[in-house]
Amino acid sequence: MTKAIFLDKNGGPELFDMRDHALAPPATGELRVRHTAIGLNFIDIYQRQGLYPVSLPAILGTEAAGIVEAAGEGVSGFAQGDRVAYIAGAGGYAEEANVSTAMAAKIPDAISDEIAAAVFLKGLTAEMLVRQVHPLKSEETCLVHAAAGGVGTLLCQWARTIGARVIAVVGNDEKAPIARENGADAVIVRTKTDTIAGEVRKLTDGKGVDVVYDSVGAATFEASLDSLALRGHMVTYGNASGPVPAVSPLDLSRRGSLTLTRPSLFHYATPDRLPAMAADLFTMIAKGALRPKIGRRFKLADIADAHRLLESGASTGAIILAP
Repeated sequence: MTKAIFLDKNGGPELFDMRDHALAPPATGELRVRHTAIGLNFIDIYQRQGLYPVSLPAILGTEAAGIVEAAGEGVSGFAQGDRVAYIAGAGGYAEEANVSTAMAAKIPDAISDEIAAAVFLKGLTAEMLVRQVHPLKSEETCLVHAAAGGVGTLLCQWARTIGARVIAVVGNDEKAPIARENGADAVIVRTKTDTIAGEVRKLTDGKGVDVVYDSVGAATFEASLDSLALRGHMVTYGNASGPVPAVSPLDLSRRGSLTLTRPSLFHYATPDRLPAMAADLFTMIAKGALRPKIGRRFKLADIADAHRLLESGASTGAIILAP
């Protein structure tokens, strides 16, 4: 019998309940993983709130790292004792979980379990954004929202490695140096300006940026669209402030023949693509191009406090849960 954090109904973080969990043996194509570190992500908050519906009762948690304890039928390429990281639709808030091999990758010796758990979903998201959704080029300028957060810092680092110019948006003065340390060429403090788009235009001689990576959602959506250059690409990939409003295709045309994308990692990190994405991510970490930062660590039993911190917008770097 293992322990897991259950959510029986949607609502606030106080609804989480830690209790015994009778985990079945791993099915065909699955690994049983004993968790050593668990990552926390905004998708977990969306699921808890009901914005992203999940069948209840549920064990949330979309990324973790740990040790392979057993393998189901038909498993190849993994063995008992392997260190692995994985992404999943749910199930990570537990001492152990059964995981599809299609969504798992071995952790290289040079990378710790904590770093792997902190970066796997976030780093794959960054890879998806800068290499696939909008393949960023060295001559381009990008606008990165929430640039001091888990994904935001990785986006700034990856974009800097590519050679692109990075304009970062952060929520307060304390986060501005973090964005600069992670590769931002210029930083806009959202709470200190009347118009993000106006600041962007000043920084780009009126042109605007080639692409916006926006995880904030409703509160910044219009400003992001207004920050784009002619034929710019709007990438909205999160809802930290709520879902974005509906937009008319004609409005995109009027604003300068813009394109709008709403990607989901699970549509990009499919079984045929995940191995290459994971290898790319781990290579970037191993050579120092990506420098994941763990901002806070919580015990698994303190999951409610971890959710409150992430939801507050006051955190920097990744939040890790220790089973």
